[in-house]
Order: sequence, then C-alpha cells, then structure tokens
Amino acid sequence: MWPDGWWQPGGKRGAAAKSAVTEETLAVKLKYIAVVFLVVLFLATLFFWKLRAQVPASFEESRRRMVENQLQGRDITDPRVLAAMGKVPRHRFVPKHLIPLAYSDQPLPIGLGQTISQPYIVALMTQWGEVKPGDKVLEVGTGSGYQAAVLAELTDKVFTIELRPELAKTAELRLRELGYDRVQVKTGDGYQGWPEAAPFDVILVTATAPEVPPALAAQLKEGGRLVIPVGRSWVQQLLRFRKVGRELKEEARLPVQFVPLVRPGEAP
Repeated sequence: MWPDGWWQPGGKRGAAAKSAVTEETLAVKLKYIAVVFLVVLFLATLFFWKLRAQVPASFEESRRRMVENQLQGRDITDPRVLAAMGKVPRHRFVPKHLIPLAYSDQPLPIGLGQTISQPYIVALMTQWGEVKPGDKVLEVGTGSGYQAAVLAELTDKVFTIELRPELAKTAELRLRELGYDRVQVKTGDGYQGWPEAAPFDVILVTATAPEVPPALAAQLKEGGRLVIPVGRSWVQQLLRFRKVGRELKEEARLPVQFVPLVRPGEAP
C-alpha cells in the first residue's frame, strides 16, 4: 500500500505538488504580463514624445486640411478669408480637452452654454461681410474670440462685445497673447451694439436674435453689411443685409443653428 497522500489524487503530497506547479505557472504568467506591460508602456511613451514633437507641424497641417476640405471644398472663395482661416490658430480658442477636435467640421462648447462656431460658418460670415482693409467691424458675441481674430487678419479696426464678463476677459487675454492688440473688447448688451464706436462698415452677430435689433441697423453705415442669424428655437436663417438709405436689403440666407443672443438678466 502506498503511503498516505503519495500518489493518491487529493492526497496531501499530491495536493502540495499540484499547488507548487500552480504557483510556478502563476509566477511565469505574472512575469509575462509584466514584460508585456513594460513593452506597451515603452511603446506608448515613444509614441507620446513623437506626437508631442510633431504638435506644431500637425496643427499647421490640420489648418491646411481644414481650409482645403471644409472651406475651398464648399463655397468659400475669397483668398483673404482663406488666408486668415489658414493662419489663426483655432486650437488656442477651445478648451484644452477639445484641442484634438479644434479643426474638425463642427461647433464646440466653450463653457457657460456658449460655443465656438464650426470653421465653415466663421469663414462664410466673414466672406459675406466683405471685409476690406480699413473697414470698421463690430462683432456681437465675442465668445471664444476666434471670429474676432479672423476679422483682425482682414482689418485693424475690430470691435467685439460680449455679455458675459468671464468670456470677454478670457477672449481678450487670448487675443493679446496672440498679438491681436488692436481688437477692442467690451462687456455689454449686444442688442445695443457699440454706439460710441459707430458707424460700422460691417456688423457680424454670432448668436440668434428673434429679429434684427434696431440699434444694430442704426449703427450700420450706408452701404454697410450686416450678417446675423435670425429666428427662434430650431427655425433659424443666417441673413446678409446691405444698408441702402435707411433700409436693410436682404441679399442672402442660409438655414443655421446658433445659440440665442440674450440680454442682461436673461438665462442663456
């Protein structure tokens, strides 16, 4: 008869041998997993530093592709507008966690219920404004400051007004950091425009109003261009007007979706 537990399944010595084999197998597996983890970590680190080294070039390439695919591929033809869109670093105007999406064909949230418009809409509104060197331009709804920066590439007389002090301050700091020192930023009611700086050759409104605010129409020069989204809820149209005498003549329209242009005290 065999000693107790020698080769008997379930015996003490058999169980001990089996346990030793299991522990050895587990140790090998753990070492293998550790090696794989270190290799993956090493490769990920290499990829990260390579990607980081290429960041400036990738942003330039992203802007180039944005201009070619999103703007030239549609109906943006003004060479000055295309050049401005290809120069202004849009990624500097979005939250850090959204930088990878900065040059995508979509609006992005910037906080406080506001957004930065998709590149195509920014370019289209700028093109509709027919901004010339020396034109005095008013932007209603500063938001991130991106539209103001694009306008500043076309004229040195840009005025932008923002209802929310936090956004106005952040946008002004960002514009200064990027060298757009001549852009004047003001916190105030966009419905009232900027009477002290009027009249304007161009007025761009980056939020939807139920109708054209009378103050903005009054602050537009003869022959001036007003670009504004008008409507309520989901039914909105981006309109371009030209001032002829005391009247605004509609010249173009496009279905759009913007955040509302609110007054002081109103919920966004």
